[in-house]
Amino acid sequence: MSTKAFTLVSAVEPELLMGDKERVNIECVECCGKNLYVGTSDGSIHHFLLEEQPLPAGTAAFTATRQRHRHLGFRKPVTELRAASALHRLLVLCDCSITLVHMRSLEPVPSGARIKGAVALALNENPVSGDPFCVEVCIISVKRRTVQVFMVYEDRVQIVREVSTPEQPLAVAVDGYFLCLALTTQYIILNYHTGVAQDLFPYCGEEKHPIVKRIGRQEFLLAGPGGLGMFATVAGISQRAPVHWSENVIGAAICFPYVLALDDEFITVHSMLDQQQKQTLPFKEGHILQDFEGRVIVATSKGVYILVPLPLEKQIQDLLSSHRVEEALVLAKGARRNIPKEKFQVMYRRVLQQAGFIHFAQLQFLEAKELFRSGQLDVRELISLYPFLLPTSSSFTRSHPPLHEYADLNQLTQGDQEKVAKCKHFLMSYLNEVRSTEVANGYKEEVDTALLKLYAEADHDSLLDLLVTENACLLTDSAAWLEKHKKYFALGLLYHYNGQDAAAVQLWVNIVNGDLHDATRADLYEYVVDFLTCSSDQALVWKYANWALQRSEELGVQVFTKRPLEEQQNSFNPDDILICLKKYPSALVRYLEHLVMDRKLQREEYHTHLAILYLDEVLQRRPGAGGKDADLTETQAKLRRLLQKSDSYRVHFLMERVQGAGLPMERAILHGKLEEHEKALHTLVHELRDFPAAEDYCLWRSEGRGPAYRQRLFHTLLALYLGPSPSAPSPSTPELAVAAVDLLNHHAAEFDAAQVLQLLPGTWSVQLLCPFLTGAMRDSIHSRRTAQVALGLAKSENLIYQYDKMKLKGSAIRLSDTRLCQRCHSPFCEPAFVRCPDGGLVHTHCAASRRADSSSSSPGART
Repeated sequence: MSTKAFTLVSAVEPELLMGDKERVNIECVECCGKNLYVGTSDGSIHHFLLEEQPLPAGTAAFTATRQRHRHLGFRKPVTELRAASALHRLLVLCDCSITLVHMRSLEPVPSGARIKGAVALALNENPVSGDPFCVEVCIISVKRRTVQVFMVYEDRVQIVREVSTPEQPLAVAVDGYFLCLALTTQYIILNYHTGVAQDLFPYCGEEKHPIVKRIGRQEFLLAGPGGLGMFATVAGISQRAPVHWSENVIGAAICFPYVLALDDEFITVHSMLDQQQKQTLPFKEGHILQDFEGRVIVATSKGVYILVPLPLEKQIQDLLSSHRVEEALVLAKGARRNIPKEKFQVMYRRVLQQAGFIHFAQLQFLEAKELFRSGQLDVRELISLYPFLLPTSSSFTRSHPPLHEYADLNQLTQGDQEKVAKCKHFLMSYLNEVRSTEVANGYKEEVDTALLKLYAEADHDSLLDLLVTENACLLTDSAAWLEKHKKYFALGLLYHYNGQDAAAVQLWVNIVNGDLHDATRADLYEYVVDFLTCSSDQALVWKYANWALQRSEELGVQVFTKRPLEEQQNSFNPDDILICLKKYPSALVRYLEHLVMDRKLQREEYHTHLAILYLDEVLQRRPGAGGKDADLTETQAKLRRLLQKSDSYRVHFLMERVQGAGLPMERAILHGKLEEHEKALHTLVHELRDFPAAEDYCLWRSEGRGPAYRQRLFHTLLALYLGPSPSAPSPSTPELAVAAVDLLNHHAAEFDAAQVLQLLPGTWSVQLLCPFLTGAMRDSIHSRRTAQVALGLAKSENLIYQYDKMKLKGSAIRLSDTRLCQRCHSPFCEPAFVRCPDGGLVHTHCAASRRADSSSSSPGART
């Protein structure tokens, strides 16, 4: 596809240059700054001063003013001109001689310095000498197959090197020590310092004009076979793809990022970035195409023209206007070397953003997203395309000049709702990705508010995720939008995030009550209860506690029971809560259970109150008086568990309530709490006939007590089994006898065998009581043997002590005048002393006083 990259402008009109000399032709040109030099076929040099006037369209016009004209005195044409601006010299190749002339006066240097025998010349733009007061020139010598290197000064020349070539050179370009030569049949790279040559590729010099042009450091452009412009480095490789130009190309020039080629009819412009032909300019009779410090000059035999490049920014914008995004990006990226860094970064970011909007308009969202992120797009530019998404308080104004041509999304999609939906889905995805990155830095309110609106409009699940995490949604805009789309639950979350819990709870309560419709959460009532449970606002909790309890006592009471323990201890008084719960019996029971069993508070009124509530419910639901036959309800099980485990309720008070209520098991437990074991066991054995319960009772009441206490309980139970029944004072019934045998056989270790044997009827056989007797014998033998072991250990220890005592008595103790009392530190005056267990000696009176002190300080202590 074509691109307008250059405009052809006349620089020197034929009349100004030749006048009426029709036979005089232009042979070569040179441009240095504003100075234009033209060499003609009659051996003359013309000097013009070029003045450039920029035009609004990005092009320019040139005005040439003649400065000087000089004839060199030869009848041969001026073949080549090269300016050495650092020396203020012009190198002129005419009649196989290179003459040095002043750039301004065009007069030869007084010394007459010249280089003879030159066919062609090339200046080394990457000199190796390092001398700023000379230029390096490479010439193709008239000597066959020879290239010479010269150092040219202001008034003299000096040959540096003469190099032989495999074939006759036809054209040369130089960079440092490297010569790029077009020989008769091939191109080569020759290092004239080392003499190493590198073949490039062949061509036929007889069929076409060779082109050898230095385009950068250690890189050359060559006219290759098949109409290709080939790039080659001094290493003999190509780092760029070739450009396709015509077979009969005459000249080439470089104006980055373009390669220009001249043939008989056209000037073609090719991109070095993507190797595509971008522009074609008709130009007949042209025979010179050269670039001079970024200025491209083309000439016919009569006139000189300049190819003015359009500014890269305008070229890029033209490409973007044609939606040629990839070409625009390639060109923009390639412009890095021609534009200052800061300016390039600004320009390139803008190009990326514009390209992103072009892809966006084409619904190519993946490409658009990458370009937006790479171009660091102000995300508000994108949001502003969507009506009503930016907050009303936002002061954002779009970039000027604009990044796109669309007023809003409706214009971009032409009202196609399917495209609108796709665009909104893309924006949701893009904003969600960038909201936590630098792209959204400083614009979090706009980003999050836009996201909320998109989620609410699309009924997206991420709406709630956004509101329950850290966000910057603006309350006013977001609340109105959520209310518009009837997202009342989400609106409550928004209120909560902004510290307006009262408004949030009231909104949710209205939904639960049916005043507002929002099916976001089917368990909204449970959610409100959990919210109140976690709220530290006491006034809010008390305000809605009755509402929660009225809907469900079981769940509503969790407002108090599931609160953090620290908050329950410091903020909510249990007595106040109990007063509140008086109207809600189920909630009251659950809260008392929480106080007694979960928090384990040991206040008598809580335990007694809970027991009475259990008792009342049991009495209300009890199907009949036959306690054992009646089903054991959950409440009755709770009552019994509380009566057994708790030690904080009023036992006598409950006993009064239980008496005559037909609850023998509960009465037995209360007797046990009062240490009335015979009454308790009598109830279990003779009223309930629940023998396992009687055994469990003995185990329960003896927990944490000594063996004697437990033995007394089991003996009491055994006596009840073996004694006469209170209803019939006759001897024990067979049922009780079986229970007695089971008790003895299962708990043999809990009885004193001697006492039991005195109680047992003489009619019972040994085989019946075999487990008991076996256990009793084992226990007796074990006790006797344990006592024997303990006695033996005590005797052994006593023997050891006696041995130590004998050793101490058998050792001599030396007493002298220098030996001091360990207590008073005075010498011994008589041979009477007391020896301490640690071997120290003390006076007898000191020992007596020490013993007296020990007795007074700790009564009963042994000395």
